[in-house]
Amino acid sequence: DTRIVFVANPNNPTGTYVPGAALESFIAGLSRDVLVVLDEAYNEYLRPEFRYDSIAWLKKFSNLVITRTFSKVYGLAGLRVGYALAAPGVADLMNRVRQPFNVNSLSLAAAAAALDDEAFVRESYELNCRGMAQIIAGLRQQGLEHIPSYGNFVTFKVPGAAAVFQRLLRAGVIVRPIAAYGMPDHLRVSIGLETENARFLDALRQALAA
Repeated sequence: DTRIVFVANPNNPTGTYVPGAALESFIAGLSRDVLVVLDEAYNEYLRPEFRYDSIAWLKKFSNLVITRTFSKVYGLAGLRVGYALAAPGVADLMNRVRQPFNVNSLSLAAAAAALDDEAFVRESYELNCRGMAQIIAGLRQQGLEHIPSYGNFVTFKVPGAAAVFQRLLRAGVIVRPIAAYGMPDHLRVSIGLETENARFLDALRQALAA
């Protein structure tokens, strides 16, 4: 009875990743009557050796929809703009039910400019790689386990996660509790600038010592 399958790759909030070959094989094994929505919001953060060409799959999977966003590596979260790639038949159905004026002209102009600014995307990607290494090293230094991440955040296991979240909040550091995802003993932290990452790690150390 399954009609739609949603796959986030890399996944949120764990940051885990399904290799392209395995994902392609999974889609190939589904009935063409099942719509597959592949959320690639964090796709641009994948290291070169992990990247795959999902857009090429549209030629053979008429039931595939790929969604991407300008909110992550492009840095346009406040403009709420993204896009979907799909076979003509599916795209036509989506276009029939979409809200009119759903993206404003400013957002569209910013998105078009962002696509042309490859230097900024490279800078964002490299900043994320450095920040990821900094956060992971800091978590290990404090004896905390983390889930290997392919996005722009790290999910880590921490005793008393709810209390630690509140202590961090009082210290002016915002992380994301993910108990709603069935992970009550984990928190998720986004990668920031070097100084921001250092502040988080210092605040976490103090929160755990409290």
